[in-house]
Amino acid sequence: MANIKLSILDQSIVQHGKTAQQALQETIATAKLGDRLGYHRFWVSEHHNSAFIAGSAPELLMVKLADETTRIRIGSGGVMLPNHSALKVAENFRLLEALFPGRIDLGMGRAPGTDRITSSLLNPSNNFSEESYLQQLQHLQHFFTDSAATSYGPLLAVPQATTIPQQWILSSSGGSSRIAAQFGMGLAVARFINGFAQPDVVETYRKHFQPSLQFPEPVAVLAISVVCGDTEEKAREMRKFVDYILVQFEQGRFDNFGSYEAIQQYQFAPQELERVQHNSGRLVSGTQASVKRQLTNLAEAFGVDEIIVSTMAGNSEDRKRSFELLAEAFGLDAA
Repeated sequence: MANIKLSILDQSIVQHGKTAQQALQETIATAKLGDRLGYHRFWVSEHHNSAFIAGSAPELLMVKLADETTRIRIGSGGVMLPNHSALKVAENFRLLEALFPGRIDLGMGRAPGTDRITSSLLNPSNNFSEESYLQQLQHLQHFFTDSAATSYGPLLAVPQATTIPQQWILSSSGGSSRIAAQFGMGLAVARFINGFAQPDVVETYRKHFQPSLQFPEPVAVLAISVVCGDTEEKAREMRKFVDYILVQFEQGRFDNFGSYEAIQQYQFAPQELERVQHNSGRLVSGTQASVKRQLTNLAEAFGVDEIIVSTMAGNSEDRKRSFELLAEAFGLDAA
């Protein structure tokens, strides 16, 4: 595990006192930073009905990000497929691949990224069944290989291109890992969502993997929240912010969290401390050496050579510094 690749998952968090426009500008700046520091991928997420997260349309944001960078792969982490028409997703990502050949990732998940009411409005035909999700994935493969047709004739996803985006399944359980294996896609284990995800998720994927043109061999990555500080005190501050936000999410609150300073003064109730402990597997924190050791151990345990880090922070400076410390610790190939 001497050559672990690092990537970034960005959710366009709207920090206290800032606007959604500023959050999106920070996402752009972070992609450029990752490109310069030598991160391998930069993925953006899909969330809805929350003023705290500005990233609602990864396929649109990816155009700007790919245009502003030169070598880092740009992708979705992910497109929540049941919210959309499979044909429209295929056309969006074929267009991205035509514009930026060889640099586009299509990461997909079946969770709504929002509440069920909002998801139903995004796609009124969504019945939230696994059967429909699998059918969408099958349709995507036909659209990407120009083999889709109806009784009226061929059905093309345009523009046609000589290459297609890399396809990944986001998974926090064995069920989704089997789906990734079935379709010969890459697997991204979302430990930042399920802190109890274990290496058996990757083992299940590898055991059932069916080779594809994109992935002749199984390829898995681990996604986890990470905050890295210059000092233990700074790392503890950054971790408390994430712990607080996760507790608020679990209580159904998605905005108006107060200032970073107010969060640092907040005293968790006993039941909230239980949730903080419950969520501890979702987050790695500490100084540079400590975080490197923890991430290396996780990579070895899961048998992966790439880790995608999601860094939620109370201010832009701490977040940027965390990415810089990680890049330095792992000896990334900075431009």
